[in-house]
Amino acid sequence: MGQLKRHHLITTQERLRDQVAYALRAALVAGELRPGNVYSAPGLAADFGISATPVREAMLDLAREGLVEPVRNKGFRITEFSERDLDQYTELRALIEVPTVGRITETATREELEKLRPLAEEIVTHAREHNLIGYLDADRRFHLALLGLAKNQRLVETVEDLRKRSRLYGLSGLDEQGRLISSAHEHIELLDLMVAGSRQSAEDCMTRHLGHVRSLWAKGEEPRPRAVLGRR
Repeated sequence: MGQLKRHHLITTQERLRDQVAYALRAALVAGELRPGNVYSAPGLAADFGISATPVREAMLDLAREGLVEPVRNKGFRITEFSERDLDQYTELRALIEVPTVGRITETATREELEKLRPLAEEIVTHAREHNLIGYLDADRRFHLALLGLAKNQRLVETVEDLRKRSRLYGLSGLDEQGRLISSAHEHIELLDLMVAGSRQSAEDCMTRHLGHVRSLWAKGEEPRPRAVLGRR
């Protein structure tokens, strides 16, 4: 097991378990933890320079999200999703998010929508700066905050769970090809249409955006091995 990048560990007062879970999700996105591979809690703990207990607890959190699965006496296997899985996740998100965006376009105030503009611009900035973790974090916060304007917390929680289960594959390769920027700009386009009160156009944009995200999964390439991967 080569050392995972320690800069993934956030430096807040959150519980160590939550910090480790964040770092592991980041490693999944960056391709440092590979689908199908099995990793042990003690091995990952050695990478982070901490005890195995918070790593094991964090892995159990990820298991509940469907990102990893326990392997008896060995550790945790990174979940591999099929094309069918990704299609189904996308369909569920479209069924929820497209009509919700349409409804919010008619019910949210201009001020409420404009408060989301800094987040939309942050997504673009991260894409330009090749900050993959920042990109996905800002993307998550934008979409969940936008859906939050529907005043239905269960809806937001459901979409958040779907997003966790359907993380982007091949994100590193897509970033290297400069193909994340166009997806990032769609957030600003969506916000502009909603501020203008164009319900149908906003719904069409959201549909196109989700389709674009799904196409990124389909076209994404396996990330090139890095020095941090080392042995399992």
